[in-house]
Amino acid sequence: MKKQEEVFAPLWELNSLWLTLTAEERERISTHAQIIRFEKNDIIHHDGDESKHMWMVLQGKVRIYKEGIGQQKQIIRLLKPYDIFGYRACIAGESYNTNASAFEDSVVYQISREEFVQLVRENGALCYEVMQMMAKDLAFSELQTVNLTQKHIRGRLAESLLLLLKNYGYEEDGETLAMLLPREDLANMSNMTTSNAIRTLSQFAQEGLVDINGRHIKILDEKALERISRLG
Repeated sequence: MKKQEEVFAPLWELNSLWLTLTAEERERISTHAQIIRFEKNDIIHHDGDESKHMWMVLQGKVRIYKEGIGQQKQIIRLLKPYDIFGYRACIAGESYNTNASAFEDSVVYQISREEFVQLVRENGALCYEVMQMMAKDLAFSELQTVNLTQKHIRGRLAESLLLLLKNYGYEEDGETLAMLLPREDLANMSNMTTSNAIRTLSQFAQEGLVDINGRHIKILDEKALERISRLG
């Protein structure tokens, strides 16, 4: 983990959550927020660590995951620039209940728990925005629980591909996912073994739903993937 000296736009120009801050609060958070660089695979926080900070991604991607039996990772979320994480534990005054690591070289805004909680207590509009964000995260977690426990392998993999498409979009060609994901991570997102992920992805390619070139995945039939995901 290294301190980063680059100049980035202030928080409120990057995520609408912070538009609720008053001029005084903006000045205060500008003074206290730190910009930190994490190299690929650096741990940002461990499951069980005391919650001392919350973060917002500035550059790169961050994975949120749990470790299960045999240290198998279950990826819960892949975050993109301007996504916020670590805030729930700060508000609850609890330890983090997940791990967070840099999926690639990443830069984040780091805000102390004390500063963030004080802002939430003092600013009613910010508090409401945080409640909405928390409610959306809870709805997503509930949906993911259903997807990963009740859907068959094909449905889970289709759901993961659609989620990647929703979060990161396409490359300039309008077909290739703008996310190079190792098969192991794709499997970890889909709650399956790497071999099952490889086999199922190959089946999708044979059926003309996707095209595979190394880590590059083209989505050829999005509607068919949506149907597979919906049917489970």
